[in-house]
Amino acid sequence: MATKLNWPSADAVSAARANIPDIVVGRLPVYLRTLELMAGEGREVASSQELGARLGISSAQIRKDLSHFGEFGKQGTGYNVAFLRRQLEQILKVNCVWPVVLVGAGYLGHALASYNGFEHRGFRIVAVFDSDPAKIGNRVSPSIVVEPVSAIGETLQRCQCQIGMIAVPAEAAQKVADTLVEAGIRSILCYAPITLNVPAHVRVEYIDPVIHLQHMTFYLRQGCDEGSAPS
Repeated sequence: MATKLNWPSADAVSAARANIPDIVVGRLPVYLRTLELMAGEGREVASSQELGARLGISSAQIRKDLSHFGEFGKQGTGYNVAFLRRQLEQILKVNCVWPVVLVGAGYLGHALASYNGFEHRGFRIVAVFDSDPAKIGNRVSPSIVVEPVSAIGETLQRCQCQIGMIAVPAEAAQKVADTLVEAGIRSILCYAPITLNVPAHVRVEYIDPVIHLQHMTFYLRQGCDEGSAPS
């Protein structure tokens, strides 16, 4: 007998979304990634205990997180992997492909522009910009040629883009952010080691490897002596 699964209405999700802690939202993409891996393994059903074991998160926390959005499984049966994956894609709004613009065509920008892992998870870089005349006109992927920063406004209007990525030096990042916001960007992923000043309606996420490295060194048993690396 097929398990009856209940999913939340669009109105229920919208009402719940406003009161959901951001730390919960931050875990949802991790759950989705794990479900994608399990689907690739041919798994049809997964329990919260199995998900928790893979992620190092308690099964109770996973059930609590998902309960913010509705009932997705049945006690004693677990979650239908394909169904829960589709629901998380809808909740995170990645059941479509979002156009993304990237500012910065250096080594990092090239790597991001050529990375093939974005699109199948809901994102496509559609344009790359730089202020260096030597980089403008260069091809960074089979379909993308670097454009001047002055073209950001026109390109965003044409692409109806809401997401921007910043991969420029720290001293240039705030000016780039200002340009993106003025052009209509509402979400920014910043790789520059700086905290941006943006309006309240603009969401910023940061990726700074040094911050994460410094976080990890706190837990290492041996430290540096007078600036030298530990042996």
